[in-house]
Amino acid sequence: MKNKPNHVVSLKKVCKDFPEEMGGMTRVLFDVSFDIKPGEFTTIMGPSGSGKSTCMNIIGALDVPTSGSYELYGNDVMKMSADELATARNEYIGFVFQNFNLLTKRTVLDNVMLPLMYRGMGTDERLRRARNMLKNVGLEKFEKYLPTQLSGGMKQRVAIARALAGEPKMILADEPTGALDSKMGQEIMDIFKKLNKELGITIIMITHEFDVAKNARRLIYIRDGRIVHDGPVPKDPSKL
Repeated sequence: MKNKPNHVVSLKKVCKDFPEEMGGMTRVLFDVSFDIKPGEFTTIMGPSGSGKSTCMNIIGALDVPTSGSYELYGNDVMKMSADELATARNEYIGFVFQNFNLLTKRTVLDNVMLPLMYRGMGTDERLRRARNMLKNVGLEKFEKYLPTQLSGGMKQRVAIARALAGEPKMILADEPTGALDSKMGQEIMDIFKKLNKELGITIIMITHEFDVAKNARRLIYIRDGRIVHDGPVPKDPSKL
């Protein structure tokens, strides 16, 4: 593993093809290139069918490009085996999903600790980390609750704590406010901004909503599989 690379994520001329039902291939990403440095808060945005979800899967080492190159924290993803990809996901990425993906019959504390158990971490360290992460998202008083006893916004905060517990290099958030009302959604955005500003955590967020995207400092907009904007979030979404 390389030490302290300049970029957490580096995509160069990434293309992705999928097979068609009747034969042949369909290209959904065309020469996508961008770098994300440590400590950035970046949104990847685009309409349905734009290719942003495919791009997210590649960034998350859940899929690999058809061509081009992708380095995750200085490591060539294209050369990794399935086991190595799984290790990279576990080591570098904390995932936050739209529908929380919590175990409903396990307590909040158990949900946050569970990924650490799979790493073989001792009980005392798992407890310390999980409780610290719950404190970071303001849920230290709810560790004995079940997810079914929490609001949607609180469930997402548990999911964020779980993602943080493994001390990842970045958080990859897929439509993290999609199942929440606007007030709860903004609460989650405020937590992301706090984590990014105070702890320096790299955040990459996928969304189709401009009101969510504008919480980031950088916007990568994808349309029809191509990047059409990469820079500060514009004040007027019609400019995208």
